[in-house]
This record gives sequence, structure tokens and C-alpha cells, in this order.
Amino acid sequence: MITKNSLLNIEMILNQLEKHDGMSVADFGCGNFGFFVFPLARLIGENGKLYAVDIFKSALDEIKRKARLENLPQVETIWGNLEKVGGVKIPDNELDAALLVNTLYQAGKSMEMLKETARTLKKGGTFVIVDWTQEPAPFGPPIDSRIKKDKLKLALTKIGFDFKTEFNPGDYHYGLVFIKQ
Repeated sequence: MITKNSLLNIEMILNQLEKHDGMSVADFGCGNFGFFVFPLARLIGENGKLYAVDIFKSALDEIKRKARLENLPQVETIWGNLEKVGGVKIPDNELDAALLVNTLYQAGKSMEMLKETARTLKKGGTFVIVDWTQEPAPFGPPIDSRIKKDKLKLALTKIGFDFKTEFNPGDYHYGLVFIKQ
């Protein structure tokens, strides 16, 4: 069975963030396994704040339970609709960094999702996006539902981001890093 851990290099993805004590980070579309939530929570430490955001309350319940078991008080779960600007209860300009991993291809309103993330990031904040490439794969979403990285780069520069770098997080994914202007 293919799991997210075997598909993506989590360490490489997290290394795209400039970490500092007390930083505020969100994993948008965190899912119920917390593949990024728990490593990020340990990385930012108890003085940091990690928002685990998802539209599925059952996923958030699982994250909350596991965070309590692992004594990670810096993890806060938030139910939110990323496809609506203002749909996530994180204040404007709150975050030092945001992750959006394997989430955009699922969105009916991907541009709104990008705008909502932009709203929550501070000026100079880092936005890491990982999604499926356009290459055929033995699994994953249909190619026509995947977001082309060039289209994504253009969209983000139009809403106030500078493109920083591209990286390879796994065989079937691309990774992009942006900085909010």
C-alpha cells in the first residue's frame, strides 16, 4: 500500500521553511493522519503555534486526540472552508508560514483557496505548495484535475507573492515556495 509518507519526502518539504522560535504555521488541509502537523509541531516547539486546518471535523478530532497524547499543546485544530476568503478562523497576517500539500487539486475554487492562504500570511511569510505533477502515475487524481505548476506560479504572483524556489518532494509531485510581498 502506498502511503503519503512513502510518496513525499516530509523532511525536504519542512526544510523549505525558515524556522524560528515562536513561529506561527498552518497546515491547510491537514487530513486525519497529521503527516505534517506532528513533525511541524515538534520543529516549532512549545513557543510556536501550529494550526491544523481541515474541512472534515472527524480529521480534526483525530489530530486533536493525537496532539493531546503526544503532549503537543502548540497544536490547535481549526475547522474551516479554505475555498472561501474569510472561511478559516485565523486572523489576517497571522502566519509566518503555511503549507498546502495535496490539497489544491481537490478544490473547486482553487483561486479562493490561494487567496484565503494569502490573507492569513504575514508580509514576508513563506507559502509552501506541494501537489501532483502532470505526469501519468499508477495512482493519484486524474491528470485533468491536477493544477499545472506554471499556472499556479502565475496566479500567485498576481495575488502578491514572489516565487522563491522549486523543489522535488517526490516522484509524482512538485514543490513550490513563495514569499508574500
